[in-house]
Amino acid sequence: MTAAAPPTTATALPVTGTAPLATAAAQRAADPALRLAGITKRFGTLVANDAISLELARGEVLALLGENGAGKSTLVSILFGHYLADAGTIEVFGRPLPPGQPKAALAAGIGMVHQHFTLADNLSVLDNVMLGTEPLWQPFSRRAAARARLLDAARRFGLQADPDARVGALSVGERQRVEILKALVRGARILILDEPTAVLTPQEGESLFATLGQLVAAGLSVIFISHKLDEVLRVSHRVAVLRSGRLVAELPAAGADKALLAEAMVGRAVAPPTKRAHARGAPVVELRGATVRGDVAVRGHAARALLAGVDLTLHAGELVAVAGVAGNGQQALAELLCGLRALDTGTLTIAGRTLPPRPRAFVDAAVARIPQDRQAVGVVGDLPLWENAVLEHYASPAFARHGAVRRAQAQAHAQALVERFDVRGTEAAGLWTTTRALSGGNMQKLILGRALAGDPDAGAVPPLIVAHQPTWGLDIGALAYVHQQLLDACARGSAVLLISEDLDEVFALADRIAVMHQGRLGTARPAAEWTLASIGLAMAGEPASQEVAHAA
Repeated sequence: MTAAAPPTTATALPVTGTAPLATAAAQRAADPALRLAGITKRFGTLVANDAISLELARGEVLALLGENGAGKSTLVSILFGHYLADAGTIEVFGRPLPPGQPKAALAAGIGMVHQHFTLADNLSVLDNVMLGTEPLWQPFSRRAAARARLLDAARRFGLQADPDARVGALSVGERQRVEILKALVRGARILILDEPTAVLTPQEGESLFATLGQLVAAGLSVIFISHKLDEVLRVSHRVAVLRSGRLVAELPAAGADKALLAEAMVGRAVAPPTKRAHARGAPVVELRGATVRGDVAVRGHAARALLAGVDLTLHAGELVAVAGVAGNGQQALAELLCGLRALDTGTLTIAGRTLPPRPRAFVDAAVARIPQDRQAVGVVGDLPLWENAVLEHYASPAFARHGAVRRAQAQAHAQALVERFDVRGTEAAGLWTTTRALSGGNMQKLILGRALAGDPDAGAVPPLIVAHQPTWGLDIGALAYVHQQLLDACARGSAVLLISEDLDEVFALADRIAVMHQGRLGTARPAAEWTLASIGLAMAGEPASQEVAHAA
């Protein structure tokens, strides 16, 4: 039986060929690609960036780490001209960068590949690369020249791409290559990668690292933003850590380890989650032959099946993880188990009961949900924090009497969640903070707290917790805390369905693992029967991979 946990490495990828760190430091001091000096940004009384000075050498990978709300997004937004700094200057290749001008940042050679791709699925690769590069008054499009530039960049950097392929038909890894090519064709010499492997299979991640090596060897400078510390240690030359808006650490990646980086980010040692021994109970979820069709038929054909003959059993006191590349039916499965979708065929029982496909019925059955889309589905952004904290249980006797909200009780509950789950960003308005004003990570903490605390009047752990990307966007400290909370809920008797694209998370938490591909769910096997390679092949649709894992 093969060990399930993926390997950990603390050596930097040799992306610059043979240049030692001392040489990179000398290059940075003599002629840096990027120099930030004294960058300060305030939002009211909140100091998001506090006199940050940072340099990036040519041909260097600098990892930028920090907790949620540490100031990473603000700093990058200032670099792109989306925000105007209150103080400080930026130089790109020795020239001052005009503040607050995104066009100037692009012209200076700064490019970014976002975690959520910014591509038009209905257009070709070439159209996406050209989009926004030509003036509206130009009488004709110079497609031939753009195609030549695209093919030349693809050849030089080993990024295979068909200019005529429709982006919507590409795999996630291929779309990411298109995003990188788009930045390179537009002249990027400094590339910012934001959580670049969040939606990739392990094999696609390896391909990305190989590409990154070629880019940096050719002189490209990279800012690498990731919560995956194994990747940070493998890819980067240096690591910069932000905490509470300040630059608190700069260190070479060589010789560092995950514990050191985590402590620098959080300001304290971060204990890994621990599993408590407990018995597995009776089945809580029994799904048999579940088929869910899509919402839209195309050109007279029936809507594509989002779920196709899915079987799944979850027991009390166990955590089953569903792995897979985004868009393969995970969303439909999560919505089905929360009452947001109805079965077209098949059966579903929760704790022995067949519930009507209505969210209210599942809430009344104490099913807890952590939705993937926190902004559109998880909260009502215009409501204050305290109302969102009780939103799914506002009719509970704990928070309402005779049809009126018991505001004091609801706010006390919300304050407890803020403190327990370390929800930040409420310094100015407290519980009346508009929820959309929270950072994505802190919004996620609020949703997690609401789901795991449940209805105080029920007085028991939820029988089922559907956790869809529960730690997406969370820093290492919050991630460890959430993992421990899920494991503790499982030990207390909850059945937990974890839907995640983070394989480190899957291996760390799961009792059993199943892989979803094109609406079909493979058999949920014990975590120890999987390897990183076999699960990656299953995510890519290799039919024999699950049998190989089982044989191992």
